[in-house]
Amino acid sequence: MGKIVVTAFVTVDGVIQAPGFRDEDRDGGFDLGGWTQPYGDAVVERRVFKSVLAADALLLGRRAYELLSSFWPTADPDARTRKLNSQPKYVASRTLRTVEWNNTTLLRGDLVEQVAKLRAQYAQISVWGSSTLIQPLLENELLDEFVLLVYPIVVGSGKRLFAGGTPVGLELVEAETSTTGVSIHTYRRAEMPRLS
Repeated sequence: MGKIVVTAFVTVDGVIQAPGFRDEDRDGGFDLGGWTQPYGDAVVERRVFKSVLAADALLLGRRAYELLSSFWPTADPDARTRKLNSQPKYVASRTLRTVEWNNTTLLRGDLVEQVAKLRAQYAQISVWGSSTLIQPLLENELLDEFVLLVYPIVVGSGKRLFAGGTPVGLELVEAETSTTGVSIHTYRRAEMPRLS
């Protein structure tokens, strides 16, 4: 059985909405897009590169798919670009009818059932962004690890990584801090601790 790893750029207050670009996702009137931009450095770049190269397949929601597929097919052809463009990609969407990015499949039918099949097929599947997709996977215990790049900024509102309120135990397996103050934590799913 493979594992599914979520890699997420997240603010200290848990927001994952529009990390890369100002107009990336303005749902709910969100106007603080691009909040990761001032914090890039070699440590962050190396960890993101590691996450990309480790995955055998990519699982995305519609919005993440549209954003990534608008950039990577024509990006500079380095190792990360080649990997993203060639690896199998799966998109969960109720509204898309077709997908154009090389080696991409649109998932049809029951999401949990489809993702469970993918998990059995690949050693590691990576999820990027996709806040709406993460919630049902978390509720159905289909997520195994979280690579959280926590940025030293509070934006106050926006889509949150753990918005669904599903309790989950986590075990810290790796941690480092970038030169710009980004805390990078890798957590493995674990049993919920006993609460007294």
